[in-house]
Amino acid sequence: MRQFLIVSFFTLAAFISVNSQDIQPTELKNSFSAPKYYEDFLNFSAGKDSLTRLDVFVMVPYTSIKFVKPDKVFVGRYSVTVSVFDKDKKKLINEKLWNEKVEATDYNQTTLKDNSSLSFKSFYLTPDEYSIRTSIHDEESNLDFTGERKVTVRNFSAGFAISDIMILKKGVENEPIKKIVPDISGDVTMQKEGLPIFYEIYSRAPCKLNLKYIISDKKKNQIFEESHFKEVDSGKTQVFYTIKDSSLNLGYYNLQVLTNSTDNLLLASTQKSFLSRWAGVPSLITDLDKAVDEMVYIASPKDLDYIKDAPNKDEKLKRYLAYWKKMNPAPETEDNELFDEYYNRVFYANEHFSQFLDGWKTDRGMVFILLGPPDNVQRHPFDMDSKPYEIWEYYNLNQSLVFFDETGFGDYRLVTPLTGDLYRFRR
Repeated sequence: MRQFLIVSFFTLAAFISVNSQDIQPTELKNSFSAPKYYEDFLNFSAGKDSLTRLDVFVMVPYTSIKFVKPDKVFVGRYSVTVSVFDKDKKKLINEKLWNEKVEATDYNQTTLKDNSSLSFKSFYLTPDEYSIRTSIHDEESNLDFTGERKVTVRNFSAGFAISDIMILKKGVENEPIKKIVPDISGDVTMQKEGLPIFYEIYSRAPCKLNLKYIISDKKKNQIFEESHFKEVDSGKTQVFYTIKDSSLNLGYYNLQVLTNSTDNLLLASTQKSFLSRWAGVPSLITDLDKAVDEMVYIASPKDLDYIKDAPNKDEKLKRYLAYWKKMNPAPETEDNELFDEYYNRVFYANEHFSQFLDGWKTDRGMVFILLGPPDNVQRHPFDMDSKPYEIWEYYNLNQSLVFFDETGFGDYRLVTPLTGDLYRFRR
């Protein structure tokens, strides 16, 4: 039976691809990090029947910004460009560019994963389908990050309507003066304080509503429902509400808000998807059972059995987190680089080596997770008188590992034995 032990950590070698066809150095680097920025697009009434206000939010983590220290504080600068095209991307409808400056009093603030810079701009658009491109330019590193997506701009011209749902930062909804501070990552840490949200109701006449909140899992199973009555005035009514539920497991969910009349007639509805996770768990993990299975390359069979044999989900999570806390190379800090890196490798393996099996279960995935990215890859997909094969070279280990694709369908099997020392996870 394999035993997987932790040894002294080594710095990840740079990945230099030779004859590379699918893995590039920059691609590998990006896959080992959180998203470079987050964006969200929320529809609100513009107060005019012909137009809708689309708020475009952009959140840039400090870790995506290069900081310099010209004086007493660390300073980062970046620019944001939002370009709105028609749905066929043939015509530019509107474009806005703005600059942001971020300051941090000490270097540690610039490296914290939870620190970020948030900004937004509003666009007044005719209800329709649009293609929207967002671009971030970091002034100091001169790096650019770009994203593009289709966005539906909704119509609020009816006599009764409800805006999109905004998930709020924890705590701000309880302050004496309500602050609208969105959490646009879609990644929500569910704890006993619940899920704070904000939305607007638009009505041409005062009325009493039965507001219903429904949460469903990714299989569309309804797992939560609550409702309350609310009096709304004519015009715009802002609603701050906290869904008091802490029973959500790790995974993706959909929140619906239904506005019903007092006789239970549906007047309007809106919905929002989000990822529920637990504090301390890397955001790449969306399924606890699968995450435990993926630990096979680092945890002993005894540790795995102990976690899997937990009597319920809460106890399984407790044992799972206790394992990773034990493995933290810097237990005095909240961050666990080993935890993050391990699942970054799993994520990369699933993205690049999946064929008939999930990427982490393949031979290339196993080697990648255990040993990290190779220093050099030689690919031979079309050699005469030979089936496709790859050679992965690890200079520090003085090892060359050979993978053959016996079937011709990308199912590369390791033909070089992994023995003893090579079965240890390396960072």
